[in-house]
Amino acid sequence: MGYPHRMPPAMPQSVLTLAAYGAAALAEIAGCFAFWAVLRHGRSALWLLPGLASLALFAWLLTRVEAEAAGRAYAAYGGVYIAASLLWLWAAEGQRPDRWDLAGGAVALAGAALILAGPRAS
Repeated sequence: MGYPHRMPPAMPQSVLTLAAYGAAALAEIAGCFAFWAVLRHGRSALWLLPGLASLALFAWLLTRVEAEAAGRAYAAYGGVYIAASLLWLWAAEGQRPDRWDLAGGAVALAGAALILAGPRAS
């Protein structure tokens, strides 16, 4: 007698949205950094190939966000992008965000949360 197989509980939509936004931010920042590396640091133009692929992945990931309007999905994403950029600043560029960076990131995330979770008129 085997144990009954249960399906794992479905992930809440908010978790999927945050995952899509987080992955999109990483893809966008990596893609933009490839251009930065070529144009500002003299890296090989071959850096543009993964950069372009990363930017295409970013665009696709934003379409995975459950939102009734693209503009609202993009606006909320802006806060996540700001916070992710500060993490990139620290992790990839070795510059620790200062208190003003952190305060600005917190304000941006609060704004994103308002946009995503705010009550909507029917």
